[in-house]
Amino acid sequence: MKARDLQEEYLFSGHGACPGCAMPLVARYAFLALGQNTIVIVTASCFGTIISTFYPTAPIKLAAYSTPFASAGAAASGVRAALDMKSDNVTTVLAIAGDGGTFDIGLQALSAAAERNDNIIYLCYDNEAYMNTGIQRSSATPWGSWTTTTPPANLKDQPKKDIVQIMVAHNVPYVATVSIAYPEDFNRKMKKARETRGFKFLYALSPCPVGWRFSSELTVRLARLAVQTKLFPLLEVENGERYILNEVPEGIPVSEYLQPQGRYSFLREGDTERIQEEVDREWKRLMRRMEGT
Repeated sequence: MKARDLQEEYLFSGHGACPGCAMPLVARYAFLALGQNTIVIVTASCFGTIISTFYPTAPIKLAAYSTPFASAGAAASGVRAALDMKSDNVTTVLAIAGDGGTFDIGLQALSAAAERNDNIIYLCYDNEAYMNTGIQRSSATPWGSWTTTTPPANLKDQPKKDIVQIMVAHNVPYVATVSIAYPEDFNRKMKKARETRGFKFLYALSPCPVGWRFSSELTVRLARLAVQTKLFPLLEVENGERYILNEVPEGIPVSEYLQPQGRYSFLREGDTERIQEEVDREWKRLMRRMEGT
């Protein structure tokens, strides 16, 4: 980021995030890009419960509205409607929710807001489980992953839900993936979303040292490896059809991403190869979509 982008901070220390948590960086980058004229919709999640509503103080220097777990999309739509009634075209409405509040319990409100093409930004930070309530699996939990509800004898046996393609299928103006390991790209996409009218969905992978079982200093490294192994492509999709690849991955073996994470320590013989094959298959699908544009 340029120096002028760092002059104003909107997220302060003193919250209850775990050491190495990626979520404060996700929020910080989003807030820096959007600036003061932003209303943040907060739902139950690590961000909502542990960071932004840390009673009796709040570490964010932005107007915020706390809403129940399933309703981030609906609440953001309501705030946007109120601003429109006041002819306020300056204030940005940003909803922040985790994978549980996006992929699962909040999908109905998210889909409805996208279908209406409400002029909001929805930012999903994905730590791939219900981390705030005890590391239970969600539909964002990857195949072969340990959680407290997918123990070693019964690891997650279903593929991760493809939330990006679900949102692209709504034909909204803008869908993008962002990573804390690529702050300039993150900043640019948030600003692009702010300037784009209609519904915008931004999706961030959010490594979790506690739930993923890795040492806290590896957070940014794992975020970068997710991109460079082709597991989490950095991309944009405009109007449901134009795909833009923002980073050409090195093609590092996915085993380098899996190995530091204790949640994958129970994989059986051949499982790593299976995950690699699926990553390669998904990458080929993405390349075909890009050729179609």
